[in-house]
Amino acid sequence: MNPIEINPEQDKVHDADQKIIPNGGWRAGQDGDVEAGKSSENKEDSDSTEVNKTPDSDVAKEADHQINCNGHNKYIPTSKAQVPLPKPEPPKPKMERSQSLSIAESMPLIGKYIRDRSSSFSAAIMNRLSSLKEGSGDFVLKNDSLNFEVTEFKIPGVKVIVKLKSEEERLEDQIRGRITLFTKSNCEHSIAARQFFKEKGLRYVEINIDVFTKSGNELMERTGSCEVPQIFFNDSLIGGLATLKSLSESGELHEKMKELLGPKCPEEAPKVPVYGINDEEDKEDELVGVVRFLRQSLPIQDRLIKMKMVKSCFAGPDVVEAIINHLDCGRRKGIATAKMMAQKHFIHHVFGENDFENGYHYYRFLEHEPFIMGCFNFRSSTNDNEPKPASFIADRLSKLMFSIVEMDGYVSDDRLHVDYFRISKSEEFRRYIKLTRDLQRINLQLFTPNERLAFFLNLYNAMVIHAVISIGHPEGILDNKAFFLDFQYVIGGYPHSLSIIENGILRNNRKSPFSLTKPFSKEDRRLHVLNPLIHFGLCKGTRSSPKLRFFTAHNVEDELISAAKDYFQSEGIKIDRELRTVYLTRIIKWFSQDFGGQEKEILEWVLNYLEGRNAKLLKTMLGDGDLITIVYQDYDWSGNL
Repeated sequence: MNPIEINPEQDKVHDADQKIIPNGGWRAGQDGDVEAGKSSENKEDSDSTEVNKTPDSDVAKEADHQINCNGHNKYIPTSKAQVPLPKPEPPKPKMERSQSLSIAESMPLIGKYIRDRSSSFSAAIMNRLSSLKEGSGDFVLKNDSLNFEVTEFKIPGVKVIVKLKSEEERLEDQIRGRITLFTKSNCEHSIAARQFFKEKGLRYVEINIDVFTKSGNELMERTGSCEVPQIFFNDSLIGGLATLKSLSESGELHEKMKELLGPKCPEEAPKVPVYGINDEEDKEDELVGVVRFLRQSLPIQDRLIKMKMVKSCFAGPDVVEAIINHLDCGRRKGIATAKMMAQKHFIHHVFGENDFENGYHYYRFLEHEPFIMGCFNFRSSTNDNEPKPASFIADRLSKLMFSIVEMDGYVSDDRLHVDYFRISKSEEFRRYIKLTRDLQRINLQLFTPNERLAFFLNLYNAMVIHAVISIGHPEGILDNKAFFLDFQYVIGGYPHSLSIIENGILRNNRKSPFSLTKPFSKEDRRLHVLNPLIHFGLCKGTRSSPKLRFFTAHNVEDELISAAKDYFQSEGIKIDRELRTVYLTRIIKWFSQDFGGQEKEILEWVLNYLEGRNAKLLKTMLGDGDLITIVYQDYDWSGNL
């Protein structure tokens, strides 16, 4: 191969693709010997002035200098192209892009197409609308009473539907004030007032004076009575349910609302209760000073008594001596004070043998009882306030529970489905939990028979709600122990589980279906008279149990009869006359002893609470004297959610 001679003074090698290597070599776009012409030098000089503004231009100058100064070697050997190492550059900052931008970049053509088509479509609609003129056959709807006009345009290929707001919706847009509704629990007129506003779609603030007791005082000051319901539009008293219906029927209600509810609610309007603040004022027990002194001064320790290890107990004589020294009184007053402490359930005999006797017996405080830590109405310490009257607590309990089942969204209208989560977050349930602490030292002996029956029915259903919220639904028979036996309250100084309330108190100390023993001993003070109807008033939180309901002391018998009839009317019984078979709820089988024991006696008892077709069928079948087969339905343990 003949080398090409290069003038070291004038000729330089430049090419659009070449890269000058620092060691004197160079790279062109293809292999071979290339003659460097002066014309290319002039052209490349102008290009390199614009392009090579990087440090590589200095390297190129140095390489040219080496070539031109190399006098003894005027030949450039051909070398194979090599890839130079890239110059390191700092990383570029990450660009934050929205999802829509990423999609647009990944699909630029599709995005451009959609935008173009949208613009064309919008322009076509606007051109069509602008070309429409009055009298071109368009349908125009005018309504002077509503003060608006709607025009229906006929556009080929486009269907436009205009939905007009109802009169109530337009009225709602004009209301800036507040509707306040004062109610009570278990009040038919209050329920009707709630339903009225619900049907009208009007928002309102309800103040139940049975829940927020201090609001009852405000209602008395504003109206002169505590009759409910009472409706306020902002700070203006409208009246009761009759006035509300009268305004609605006469057509004056909307004008009244526009007039009184147009402005924002002023400060003079009824005050909305503050959640989380208790209205009741508690008073400390008169013996609390003595009790606190004894807790700190008595020698409380574990002792071996009657071959049993008894924990955290003290001797009776030590109590009397400590009281005498603390009150500076005689022995008789010291013994009387100790007896009063036992009656108020501050202290108990370790074996429950007596209230308090002036002898060498052993006692312990209520907070040291073995069962106390498992009670869900006990929190770190006992309630040392003066016990409220039993009738007051029973009445307060029923009102709180009635407010829960009546509140919209907590319980379904048929009372068969319960939203336990919403109940757990409600102010009514929070106040119920506080009320349960007043049960610790309540005097149950002060109840009348009907008060006692209604109280334990209501408490059972309330405890079921609390148990579901705290430990969950029982999903079968194996879960019954934790739900019905282990979930307890301390009531009147003694532990009460759901099983104890049902089988010990309401069933007069009878064995439960899954137990071999009775809840109470013969000497137990919690015994009560049996009423078979109680089974239809107890809601166990399952789909097959009776619906959730609560009772009043003055009408509990009639309410239980109504509950039994309602249960048999819905699902408690089915009769097949051809097969002479009666399908009964399994509740009857579990507690057959309460309904007579024998099948005929059970059917005769059930007949008293049947109505309509079932009553006629069963009465006819019993009158025939032929054999009747009883089949018990399956029980659904799933939750009544």
